[in-house]
Amino acid sequence: MGYQTQYIHPDLKLSRFDDTFYKADVLFEQHLLVWLISGETKIVQGDQTHWFEAGDILLFPRNQLVTVINYPKYGLPHQSAVMHLTKQRLTDFYNKNKVEVRQMQPPVFRAFDRHPFLKSCLNSLIPYFDLREPLPENIASIKIEEAITILRTIDREIDHLLANFDEPGKISLTDFMEKNYMFNMPMDKFGYLTGRSLTTFKRDFKKTFQTTPQKWLTEKRLELAHYHIREKKRKPSEVYLEVGFENLSHFGYAFKRHFGYAPTEMAG
Repeated sequence: MGYQTQYIHPDLKLSRFDDTFYKADVLFEQHLLVWLISGETKIVQGDQTHWFEAGDILLFPRNQLVTVINYPKYGLPHQSAVMHLTKQRLTDFYNKNKVEVRQMQPPVFRAFDRHPFLKSCLNSLIPYFDLREPLPENIASIKIEEAITILRTIDREIDHLLANFDEPGKISLTDFMEKNYMFNMPMDKFGYLTGRSLTTFKRDFKKTFQTTPQKWLTEKRLELAHYHIREKKRKPSEVYLEVGFENLSHFGYAFKRHFGYAPTEMAG
């Protein structure tokens, strides 16, 4: 059994997979509130790595790159309940609840330490997944508004994230790419996050770095892997996903082609 997603409403789903692990470099178009029911999740953002387990509750901001690696654990699949906090729903909420919003630093995901308010709210969704028909919109709206209200109660700064509906503007290509090169994303997504069309992104990239995006990304990822293996004494199998490669054998081939020796030789 592979990856399964069960929707009871467009904004409410139950995700499950039973494979050894599932890795994705993600860019969510809307905020996601996630409750880990079973399994374990590893999140890599920039040079920070975080581990979460069953019971933890996370909020992933929209338009932020993050690497997520999910693992089954204790013989149980990785399973999570997910609530989408869409732009339209948040706009409707904040039209009724006016707030003053200030600009924030680029947001990072938030962890809520199994807060009982949120756990109770998300746990109450589980019986609905036994329904044979979609969850009525009025009930879904009540549950999502409850979650938003709880977030505002336990995090006084959350309005500055949830009520900010700005789209990415044109920013420094050098600064952004140096911080986010390890994310394996389509080029048009990199362009969007830097406030550029795909054509403008490629043109500006060539002018800035004197090479193509794909060549530059591959070299940067290999250099990061080299650092982790040599300086931090980590195994190639531990780092290839984190630095943006999808396949261990392809990583080994690219590494040897670039450096002249295999990563396993250096690790040994």
